[in-house]
Amino acid sequence: MSRISIPTVEQSVEASKPLLAAVKQQLGVVPNLMKLVGHSPAALEGYLSLNGALNKGKLDGALRERIALAVAEFNGCDYCLSAHTYLGLNVAKLSEADIAAARDHQNSDPKIGAALRFAFRVASERGRVSDADIASLRQVGFDEAEIIEIVLVVALNVLTNYVNNVAQTDIDFPKVSAK
Repeated sequence: MSRISIPTVEQSVEASKPLLAAVKQQLGVVPNLMKLVGHSPAALEGYLSLNGALNKGKLDGALRERIALAVAEFNGCDYCLSAHTYLGLNVAKLSEADIAAARDHQNSDPKIGAALRFAFRVASERGRVSDADIASLRQVGFDEAEIIEIVLVVALNVLTNYVNNVAQTDIDFPKVSAK
């Protein structure tokens, strides 16, 4: 059971209701994470704004889902592993093998593999990556904008991992557990 209450959309703070309605329109449901973060309309708006901006960036949705899986595995966030496994399979159309590889920050495609290894290094080293880590991305064709976006996707997922780990958010997706 969640350590911080998860209100229904109707019970949510008034200022969060339009934001939650937009989530429902986009996803068809309002995940528990959104209702939980909706306790603070400012936090919900900030999360949704950064997520929305990254959706318009250079990294495709499949890579962003793979990064989310790698970061959630690293941080031991069962809620995010569950959510991003579901989204990976049903929205990004990743295979079970793709999901398993992403959780281990691996991929047979050199460019995707480099991005996942870099994302893992950003998370595990708290951003203190080496020149060689950056060079490995450039060698496979990532430009400066894409490198920055990888870092921001990691940061956005660390944010949700931490919120869910603190709150022990009730999982409302098919459950997946960290290794």
